[in-house]
Amino acid sequence: MHPPDLTYGDFTLPGEAGHEALTLRLAKKWGADTIRDSDGTQLSPEIVQSGYDIYSTLCLPRSVQPWARTHRDQLQQNYLMSFPVVAAKATTTITLLAGFFTEQFAVNFKDRPRRWWQVFDRTTGEEVPKSRWSAQPRRGTVAITGTVPGHSYTVNFLAFRIWEEISMYNHLTNDWGDREHLAAVDPMQPAVQRVLLAYLGQWLRGHPDTRVVRFTSMFYNFSWFWGADRATLRDVYSDWGDYAMTVSPRALRLFERRHGYRLTSEDFVNGGLYNSTHNAPSRRYRDYVAFIHDFVIAFGRRCIDLVHRHGKLAYVFYDDHWIGVEPSSPRFREFGFDGLIKCVFNAFEVRLCAHARGVRTHELRLHPYLFPTGLKGEPTFAPGGHPTLDAKNFWIDARRGLVRAPIDRIGLGGYLSLVEPFPDFQDYVAALAREFRLLKSFHAADRPWCAPYPVAVLTAWGDLRAWTCSGHFTPGVELYDVLESLAGLALDVRFLSLDDVAARGVPPDVKVVLNCGRAGSAWSGGHHWDDPRVETALTQWVRRGGGLVGIGEPSARPRPGRHFRLAPVLGLDRDAGDRVANGRFRYAAPAGRAPGTAKHFITADVTAPLDLGRDVDTIYVFDAATQVLAERDRTPRLAVHGFGRGRSVYLSGYRCTPENTRLLHRALCWAAHREGGWAAWSSSNIRTEATWFPRAGKLVVINNAGTPQDTVITLGDGRSKRRVRLAAHGIAVRDVAG
Repeated sequence: MHPPDLTYGDFTLPGEAGHEALTLRLAKKWGADTIRDSDGTQLSPEIVQSGYDIYSTLCLPRSVQPWARTHRDQLQQNYLMSFPVVAAKATTTITLLAGFFTEQFAVNFKDRPRRWWQVFDRTTGEEVPKSRWSAQPRRGTVAITGTVPGHSYTVNFLAFRIWEEISMYNHLTNDWGDREHLAAVDPMQPAVQRVLLAYLGQWLRGHPDTRVVRFTSMFYNFSWFWGADRATLRDVYSDWGDYAMTVSPRALRLFERRHGYRLTSEDFVNGGLYNSTHNAPSRRYRDYVAFIHDFVIAFGRRCIDLVHRHGKLAYVFYDDHWIGVEPSSPRFREFGFDGLIKCVFNAFEVRLCAHARGVRTHELRLHPYLFPTGLKGEPTFAPGGHPTLDAKNFWIDARRGLVRAPIDRIGLGGYLSLVEPFPDFQDYVAALAREFRLLKSFHAADRPWCAPYPVAVLTAWGDLRAWTCSGHFTPGVELYDVLESLAGLALDVRFLSLDDVAARGVPPDVKVVLNCGRAGSAWSGGHHWDDPRVETALTQWVRRGGGLVGIGEPSARPRPGRHFRLAPVLGLDRDAGDRVANGRFRYAAPAGRAPGTAKHFITADVTAPLDLGRDVDTIYVFDAATQVLAERDRTPRLAVHGFGRGRSVYLSGYRCTPENTRLLHRALCWAAHREGGWAAWSSSNIRTEATWFPRAGKLVVINNAGTPQDTVITLGDGRSKRRVRLAAHGIAVRDVAG
């Protein structure tokens, strides 16, 4: 077998007209086989005809300017809820777009407001009769009569989006000045479908050198409502998985025709919460998600077939307009895409890309993006930035996922000219590309070793939201941190929904179920715990020998006397303030090597007080068999409990750190009754991780820290050792037979 070529291939470089020499020099230095354009850049003939494969970016919903400007009734829409107004007298007037960024929205007064809009008294929760309010188009207001002073009122109304969100973000981030504000057309409109298909055919004929059409993504954007004052409230609402931006009167009529019932504005607005992916979805909303998914597949397939008829490949970008595409759906393969490209900041996003089924090529768009500033406005290539250090830190986070799951390609996006003053960045990307090719070669004919106890993450969404909660990492959502830890561990991780468990129980090969989240969230499960089959199935499964790891408020669905539905399994519960008169079991104060932490298999690597982030308080023990391993202010933070032949572990919160990743790994192993096999392929240094590829006989050890590290790797027999020294951000590969 010939050694892999680590100097060339599997790399997509962003080209830039006007910087041809730089483009071609870095294409050679980084071993690129493909050159792409980016939003805001173009490729010159010199680049296009340089012998490299060409990716051309195409965003269909904003491709047909100025047709979109002359057909504003064909633009995409969504429901907005006005900012609440407290009535001062019997008549109240609400300015609909007050507080919103008016360059993004225009109120749709055209489509019968009384048919599609709703007004609510939010104090009582009741809808205001349509006879008591009237829309005033010239003023942009709604006047409500019979209002009660002191009551709060809102209007749910339809708005056209006159500036597409990603165009808006890129425009303002890069200070594009008087460049055109692009609008997005609604593909569910028949006229729009005809225009888009005609445009796509013309575009394909006009790009004979393009090998890959890179759709950004397909039709509908994630939800992103901007505020009037971006300095104090830029994001009125933002959720990377919400379908709010797909709504129109036509969509609602077609949905009613298919499902036999009518959705209302409140099904989308939900009192101002909208349908955040973080909240447990209603059955009505899940029906709507499936409806839009059906449409996007059907019309998307027509577009992709057209691309294929022109002899080109079709790739889709996961982020931006990915709503309705759903790469984790079992139906994703019906599109016929040839590849999926995922913007990646960290390890769980690598796993998200690799998890998509139905495409031949999985490609990562690495960070830092070649923009002056990052997604949150931090300097990168701007004054004060450190792009090389940023690249190293992003890479070591993503690499944890890359050693666990196969990825086919990597690349960058943005303005290549920004890297010219940074030769150290150019050198590091070349080294990074070689490292990626090496890891890819190990995955080519092998699978990394996994512990023999599959772990299932249990949420309301299940596999549809595998390896994500909603888009990029959001601080304060514990499951994000859990997923980031899991993404680099030698574990077989699955994703189950509570509906799956209700219908079929826990799959027979799963040994541990992990449920993590706050009460009411989709991640804990929310109202889906109302189905008694879920509680029964999991309780009996643990009793027969299964393992449960609960974090935060697992199985939370309060009812009198019970906060956690699986409290008997966990041996503890949460006092929400209604147990003042109830007694509590006393437990022994934890005492071990680390202050406030008891000695146990799970805590064997703990050397300092636990830092679980923003953890849950007022946890109480109600079973004498519950062992508290760590506490704070007399509330358990880490506890274990035996239930029948099974085991449970409780953590009051979670934050992704090397210490907590090791703690979680041990907790899962203990819950699975697999302590005896813990040592295999383990690393003594928690800032390093080991992966073994059995067929290749390769041991890969990575340093997840920005400083040099030494570690000792225990091999698969649980006894033999290998000492490894790693440079900062480094990697080591050793030949190790099974």
